[in-house]
Amino acid sequence: MAISSIESVLQQMRVLAQTSGHPSAVSSEVAGGGFAGELKKSLDRISDTQQNAYSQAEAFELGKPGVALNDVMVDMQKANIGFQMGLQVRNRVVDAYKEIMNMPA
Repeated sequence: MAISSIESVLQQMRVLAQTSGHPSAVSSEVAGGGFAGELKKSLDRISDTQQNAYSQAEAFELGKPGVALNDVMVDMQKANIGFQMGLQVRNRVVDAYKEIMNMPA
C-alpha cells in the first residue's frame, strides 16, 4: 500500500466524519481509548514520575526538611527506568511501523 493510498483513505475518513455531523468523531475516538489513549496515559505517567523526582531532588538540594537522599535516589531511578521503558516501547512501535510499511501490497 503506497503512501498516496493511505492519504486517500485518511481523506475519505475525514470526509465521512464531517458529513456525519461529527467533525471530531475520529479524533475523539483516538483520544477516548484504544492504543493511542493508553500510550498517552503511559507517557503522562512517565512525565509525572520525572517531574516528581526532579522536584524532590531540588527540595533535597535546597535542604528542605523531610527529604532524604535515599528517597531522592530511588525516585530518580524510578524515573530513569520509566523513561527507558518508554524509549523501548517507542523503538518497538517504530520497528513495527517500518515492517508494516515494507509489506507487499
